[in-house]
Amino acid sequence: MNPNLKWKAIFILAVILLCIYGLIGLPTFPTSITQMKENFRQRIKLGLDLQGGTHLVLQVQVQEAIAQETDQMVDRLTKQLRDKNIHYDEIRRIDDSHILVRNVDSTQVSAFRDLVQQQYGALWDSAPAAGELSGYILTLKPSAVAQIQENTMAQSLETIDRRINALGLTEPTIQRRGRNDNEILVQLPGEGDPSRAKGVIQAGGQLELRLVEAPRPYASQTEALAAHNGVLPPGTELLPGRNEGRTSSGAPETGEVWYLVSRAPIVTGRDLKNASESRNTNNPGQWQVNFTLSSEAARRFGPFTEANKDKQLAIVLDHKVYSAPVINGRIDDNGMIEGNFGQESAHDLALVLRAGALPASIKYLEERTVGPSLGADSIRHGIQASVLSLVVVMLFMLFYYRLSGANAVVALLLNLLILLAALAYFGAVLTLPGIAGVILTIGMGVDSNVLVFERIREELRNGKSPASAVQAGFDKAFLTIIDTHVTTVVSAFFLFLFGTGPIRGFAISLTIGLIANVFTAIYVSKTIFQYHLAKMDREGGLSI
Repeated sequence: MNPNLKWKAIFILAVILLCIYGLIGLPTFPTSITQMKENFRQRIKLGLDLQGGTHLVLQVQVQEAIAQETDQMVDRLTKQLRDKNIHYDEIRRIDDSHILVRNVDSTQVSAFRDLVQQQYGALWDSAPAAGELSGYILTLKPSAVAQIQENTMAQSLETIDRRINALGLTEPTIQRRGRNDNEILVQLPGEGDPSRAKGVIQAGGQLELRLVEAPRPYASQTEALAAHNGVLPPGTELLPGRNEGRTSSGAPETGEVWYLVSRAPIVTGRDLKNASESRNTNNPGQWQVNFTLSSEAARRFGPFTEANKDKQLAIVLDHKVYSAPVINGRIDDNGMIEGNFGQESAHDLALVLRAGALPASIKYLEERTVGPSLGADSIRHGIQASVLSLVVVMLFMLFYYRLSGANAVVALLLNLLILLAALAYFGAVLTLPGIAGVILTIGMGVDSNVLVFERIREELRNGKSPASAVQAGFDKAFLTIIDTHVTTVVSAFFLFLFGTGPIRGFAISLTIGLIANVFTAIYVSKTIFQYHLAKMDREGGLSI
């Protein structure tokens, strides 16, 4: 055998063995047929439409993040004006992006404007308020609004991704949906009951530690307002919480109470270093969530707890007081959340806290569940269509091109083997449109072989020798094959770039199939022809 042809055959054999190993040799080397089947099942990951699962479309309420930024601006500006002794009558938020500062001292207007410009000029515009004496309207700049929206979406995607992956669900899809600025697509293949995942996704996880500003909780909001003559003290708010009191018999009291707490938290979820669940030592039947603060937060929290000894500290999660323990002494970097937790609920809360708080709440726009039986039907029909198209194509090639048709059949089978192996090695997910991409790949593989074969026939009719006709046929068809494949790959790239979910699966399988087809239709097919030519002296002419 020609040494060059020998090395080509060895290379093709190595590719075949590598593909087979990628499909059935991992993750555990098989020692039985059952193990091979199990490896293949694990290596070829199926999408939502094939194995069933849950499809969710979420809408992030980005306007809440803008309103939160405005609230924080009111708190910061209030503190700075007080520190600089700049007098005014009132400062309040008008809407999500506007703040009104009323009646700034006329002798301090210049100092006020300088402060706003120097400290907040990059984000806020300042202008005199219509109908107000020495009043000013602060407006959040459109560029700042756009940046907050983008950051909110990016943080929401990252947080949801961490939460879902921590649940151990198989190959979830979490990405922005189409061109909508505030929608997220979540697909959970194999998850028939999405209730737990939905709970973990939607949990705000906004942990805050706030000082309790009243000596006792109130039975209702009305009672709390009455205790303060109808007006809450500045910088405070009422939050609902669990009653931690006990009856005269020592039994725990039930029902909701209201805590008057500081509006500004001393510690937030962003300051968390870690969170984990453990059994409640005081109540062995319940669980608690322990958390550890970052070193920066500990530097704030230590002096704060030391200065507020014997006062209550509210542990607030999603604007609800979970507990309000008394500060018995200095606490630096550790704390715990007690409540009516079981092991799973404590684990999920710790997971949410570790993953980070969502910057805004989530609204469900769409929820769809695909049953496993429907997925099985899709697989069966997809395989039937693929096998039928492959059989019909192979029969046509064998009938019309005879032995050269067998060459094309080998190239097609190797093309499919390479495609499946690439999906397994890359960890790509096979979807129903992905199967359509496989079928389209079969068609384009046949088209490439027909181009080559017809070119070879044309050269033979022109009187060239078989060897020269094969060489010329592949050379002349090469550029046409490359041109059509590159054009289709570019189209698939844009489908992947702008598509979602199954559409991306179609683009991936089509692209891999096209690249494999260039290798099989040109390199492998030509090698088989060269081997066939080497036997011509013993077996006769070339069959095209």
